[in-house]
Amino acid sequence: MCKGLAALPATCLKSAKDIKHKIGFLLQKPDPPQDQKTLKEKEKEKVENRVPIAEIEKWKTSFNNLIKNEDGLKAFTSFSQSEYSQENIEFWEACEDFKQTSVDKMNVKAKKIFERYVEVDSPSEVNLDSATRELTRKNLERCDSSSFEEAQSKIFTLMEKDSYRRFLKYKLFLELSRPLLDNKPCSLEKKGKRHVSDHGQCLPSYA
Repeated sequence: MCKGLAALPATCLKSAKDIKHKIGFLLQKPDPPQDQKTLKEKEKEKVENRVPIAEIEKWKTSFNNLIKNEDGLKAFTSFSQSEYSQENIEFWEACEDFKQTSVDKMNVKAKKIFERYVEVDSPSEVNLDSATRELTRKNLERCDSSSFEEAQSKIFTLMEKDSYRRFLKYKLFLELSRPLLDNKPCSLEKKGKRHVSDHGQCLPSYA
């Protein structure tokens, strides 16, 4: 009479379980491949596919041109995140948004901005001197669209003199601002022969 699995030696049972496990593993659907692209590569693709070289060139002329452009702001924010200093650009954006806030909602929003970015030991405290910090605190007593004006100006100047200069040397920015050569062969090249003296006329064309 068959005694079932219980009659089998322990080693056989273990082997059977191992085989079952392996078969089950092989039958599982493979997980979709993970996107191996880094944040920098993704950001480069997003910006490069949409922003003309001429627009990117404007970013070099002033920090204001950079952050007032939607894609420029995204690129600079990505750079700030890589430096763990995103609180500055986040505060600047919060101040810009605050200026557009309706009067009846200003007090609540101003308090949230102050508690997050301006107050000492706040979660995302920005680098402000004590005088500017105290002035901002007093401004909230008569809350209006200019309440964060001084603090925002100080942080703008800080980014302009510090982070912006490093951004201009940032690998992503240098790659984006580099002219793209046209892959078409030079019209002066005939039958595979190059005319050395005429190479200067083969100018790169922008994508």
